[in-house]
Amino acid sequence: MDVRFLGGAREVGRSAILVNDSLLLDYGTKTGNPPQFPVDAPDPEAVVASHGHLDHVGSIPSLLSGDRRPPIHWTPPTRELALTLARDTLKLHGGTYDCPFTETEVKRVTQVSETHGYRETFEAAGHEVTFFNAGHIPGSAHVLVDDGETRLLYTSDFHTDDQRLVSASTARPEADAVICESTYSDVEHEPRADIEDRFAESVRTTLWEGGTVVVPAFAIGRTQELLMVCEAHDVDCYVDGMGKDVTRMLRRQSEFVRDADALKRATSSARFVDGRDGQRKRIADQNTVIVTTSGMLSGGPAMTYIPAIRANPTNKIALTGYQVEGTPGRRLLDTGRAEIDGRVMPVSAGVEWYDFSAHADRDGLRSLLSEYRDSRVLVNHGDRCEAFAGELADDGYEASAPAPGDELTV
Repeated sequence: MDVRFLGGAREVGRSAILVNDSLLLDYGTKTGNPPQFPVDAPDPEAVVASHGHLDHVGSIPSLLSGDRRPPIHWTPPTRELALTLARDTLKLHGGTYDCPFTETEVKRVTQVSETHGYRETFEAAGHEVTFFNAGHIPGSAHVLVDDGETRLLYTSDFHTDDQRLVSASTARPEADAVICESTYSDVEHEPRADIEDRFAESVRTTLWEGGTVVVPAFAIGRTQELLMVCEAHDVDCYVDGMGKDVTRMLRRQSEFVRDADALKRATSSARFVDGRDGQRKRIADQNTVIVTTSGMLSGGPAMTYIPAIRANPTNKIALTGYQVEGTPGRRLLDTGRAEIDGRVMPVSAGVEWYDFSAHADRDGLRSLLSEYRDSRVLVNHGDRCEAFAGELADDGYEASAPAPGDELTV
């Protein structure tokens, strides 16, 4: 089996892997200014998408330009999430370099889409493909590819611990080679229950002191997780941004959610912001909690809430996800200043970070890979892919970390 890495190798973002020059696994976008796309423009016979995050599906509509119409295979939530992201990209960047596709190509996605559940084997570009729950976000999948000679497991993003929103990854299908993510290969996550308790206690303290808490969160997965955390800890909150539509959609995909009743309760408890004139500024003046996009402060309603609360030290900004180097969220963590609409502003409000990660940590990665000691391991999707591959090699694995553009046979 020939494997070529078009993105996501030795980096986080723009994941894209071409198998046997015919089957494309993911085709994402790396956020930034400017954004980055996979290193080549392949013409695959079929596309398989692992899950609905921008760095894995953000560039997929561009594969349908001209007369190209490869079928796109994914789970039902991944399809809906990918379309939501594509429409949002068009809304924000349509007609510019920052958007690699048109509205016409987004419409074509619905015409070539084929959805599959977990453990339902299907054919794609002459390969047998099977999805297994990856425990990352609803609909996320480990992808097993069999070309008749070699079985390749593409882990994509995964988590080996339960979250409130989704159950942990447990499937370990037999494979000759594994492409494994490594996002948190040097991190040991704090127990989720402890993180939740610290978050809830901090929020309650801020509210008791009369402050407002803004909780920037990724629209997909993280917003819903935090709504469930707030409901479980009796914390009332507003929800704003793209996360509102994603939450409603996931309510309709209950078979891909760990506890549909708990998500329903959380949704019913939260107050959805409709974005009317002046509403956000009025909410920011309240003694309340606001869960809102963007998770890295790079856009969304957070651009209204953060300036409104930044000057009061009683207020708080609770970051809940990984902050990529160069993003406003990372700058806020590192310097205590926020870049909003091109202006750098000092922030007197408290700034905290909580590790609500949906990725496996070092122990989780090693736990999965322990089932594949006799398989070839290709490390990708991380800031220290080469270092982690070296650690695995020292432990007896046949492991390496391909670079962007590398092609190899497994």
